[in-house]
Formats: sequence, structure tokens, C-alpha cells
Amino acid sequence: MQKRRLGRTDLEIAPLVLGGNVFGWTADEKTSFQILDRFVDAGLNAIDTADAYSRWVPGNKGGESETIIGKWMKSRGNRDKVIVITKVGSDMGQGRKDLSAAYIARAVEASLQRLQTDAIDLYLSHWPDDSVPYGETLGAYQRLIEQGKIRWCGCSNLDAGQLEAALRVASQRKLPRYDVLQPEYNLYDRSSFDGPLRDLCMREDIGVITYFALAKGFLSGKYRSEADLGKSPRGEGIRDYLNARGTRILAALDSVSARHDAKPAEVALAWIIARPGVTAPIASATSIEQTDSLVRAARLQLTPVDLQELDTASAP
Repeated sequence: MQKRRLGRTDLEIAPLVLGGNVFGWTADEKTSFQILDRFVDAGLNAIDTADAYSRWVPGNKGGESETIIGKWMKSRGNRDKVIVITKVGSDMGQGRKDLSAAYIARAVEASLQRLQTDAIDLYLSHWPDDSVPYGETLGAYQRLIEQGKIRWCGCSNLDAGQLEAALRVASQRKLPRYDVLQPEYNLYDRSSFDGPLRDLCMREDIGVITYFALAKGFLSGKYRSEADLGKSPRGEGIRDYLNARGTRILAALDSVSARHDAKPAEVALAWIIARPGVTAPIASATSIEQTDSLVRAARLQLTPVDLQELDTASAP
């Protein structure tokens, strides 16, 4: 599997990242181990999680995903073969988003313990925290890098203005900069990344790993009318995609899929993989079948004609 360098870091990742948000939620430990095994055996190597996964599930308190990934790496003895990405700053019971230095110092220890590792390859600020100066957060990451507890830092959900401000502080104070961005991005939800934010990432050589790559499942092609919304618990979240533009995008996905004998979801992921400025999309799986589909997506080469058809159909 061809690897891609993640921005200016020394991390080399396959062009698709496995999302760990489902581990301990819609995928139990046994299934999660099977998915992780299949993913890595296929030559892919980056796994994305967060301390807050999956605190939203009744009975969970957060950390479930990190715990499963840690147990899996320990049982397989393969820590050196995978790139571990996790995040800090979500509400874990403290009542707010928190990127203060004191909180980060505590949170990283908990993540390291759950992951059963000495160092996190890439540590991301999960959400903006306007109550904490960028210098304080980046200073906390500098100490963690010096202590060998994290290798690189990045951010998620920052807009162009916020990212530019963070980069400026890092440069002025000689602190580690955000070398990776994790934005929402897919064929339907393009506007927040395409434009100033993508231009900034390309200009500054910032690695980009995108989330919600399948628009909450809409781009799988499973939801084509309101009657389909009851097919899964997250169906209601897809209602907003059922419009003329959404229909155009699904038609283009069907057309390209037919040419490649591929699934719409595989084509939707391959489109992101081919986008200038994107290192890799993140996608999750709850079964071996879905994992195999992700692997096919990582290997799917779309033609210029395919990309033009998808670009035209999805133009905002």
C-alpha cells in the first residue's frame, strides 16, 4: 500500500485512516479486534480515536475506544507497525471543552494508560477552546514532545482564521505548530474546507485527515428517500441531505461506481483520497465486510473523467 507523508511530520500513512469512534459502541471488543487485524493485514497503518470515544453511549464514560485499541496492540505486539492518532479537549466530565495546560497534562496520562503505550504518534486538539490562549496549549504540547509522550501535535475543527492564528503564535514563540488538521469533509459537505482553509493547509504543508467522509452514511447510497431513514439509528441525521443536490451526487456516485464495479461508498472515499490538499480520509467499519470495502476504496484509482463528474455533481 502506497504511503503518504503527513504534512511536515515524519509520519507515513496509508491513504485511508481507520476511525475508532465505533469501538466500544457499535463494535464490541471481539469485532473491533477482527476489524483492526483485517485493516493492518491489508497494509494500512493509521488508526484515529479520541479520549471521548464513546462517552455518548449510555453506560460508557469515555476512553472505551482507546482501551480496546490498547488491548489489541498489546495482544498483537504490533505497536511499532501502527500510527496512533488520538485527541484531547472534549468534555470528559469537566463540563466544558478544555485545552488548558493543566488539563492536557492529566488527559495525556490517561490516554497513554488506556492505549498501553509510552508515546502517542499524533495528538490533536479536538475542538477550539476560546478560553485558553494558543500559546498555553502549544506550550503544553512542547513539554509532552520533550518528555517523549507525544511525537507530533495537530488540531481538529479549526477554521482558517483560527488555524492561521495558532500558526502565528507557534512561529512567534518558537513552539510546536499544528502540523495536521482534521476537518469535516466529503462530497456533500465541502464548503468548510474547500477555499481558504484548504489553501492555508496546502501553503503551509499541513497534513489533512478528514472526518465524516461518508456524510454520516448518506454517501453509501443506502438512504435515497425519507422512507429509508428508518434503516438505522442514525438515519434521522441524514434527512438534510435528501435534496436536489444530494440526489445529483448519488447519481454521479452510481455512474462512477458502475464503471469500476465498486460501491458508492468506495467511490466517495476514493474521491477524497484524490483531492489536492488531503492526505487521507477517516472511515470506520463495524464488520469485516465493511473493512474490506475500506481497503478497496484505498486502492481505487479514479480517472479524470470520474473526478470531473463527481466534482460537477457536488459543486456547492
